[in-house]
Amino acid sequence: MPISSRNFKWIQLALLFFAAAWIAGTSWLSTPGEGSRSASPRAGFPAPSFTLTDLDGDPVSLSDFQGKVVLLNFWAAWCPPCKAEMPAFEALQQAYRGDELVILAVNTTYQDDLTAAQEFVVENNLSFPVLLDMDGKVSNAYQILAMPSTFFIDRDGIIQQVIVGGPMSETLIQTQVRKLLAEVP
Repeated sequence: MPISSRNFKWIQLALLFFAAAWIAGTSWLSTPGEGSRSASPRAGFPAPSFTLTDLDGDPVSLSDFQGKVVLLNFWAAWCPPCKAEMPAFEALQQAYRGDELVILAVNTTYQDDLTAAQEFVVENNLSFPVLLDMDGKVSNAYQILAMPSTFFIDRDGIIQQVIVGGPMSETLIQTQVRKLLAEVP
């Protein structure tokens, strides 16, 4: 049965309306940003921003370190691989003191024992900031599924490498950090 010209116009109008609604809907759902990239916890994407308190109760934001290389490590006091790689982070902190490197250790306090974490920091003389993720929001933003999880973030705030699991060797950590520090800002 042939379509009448009147029905054909209604079909065209319906298709045009559907196409306009599709375009409007998809543009509304996408997040505008630099290069249309939103924060995502993987290499090549901006590191999700956050503010947490440190062990002294002072707020620390990732944005405080814009222009610096950031090694962001998620850990827990009950996690043996997490604790095993902390001396390598401390050695790195001492080796690059004063350079453009920041180490941020985010304790997943929402699933850890705060006292055990504090004792571990003191016993190991950790000199880099230890931040407390009390409610798990930052861990969720970074989609932490296993610990330790480490993010190497460049001076522009872009994640360059994600390493899940550990402990990482001191050589691997140093290689990644040297590579990022060598990049011209």
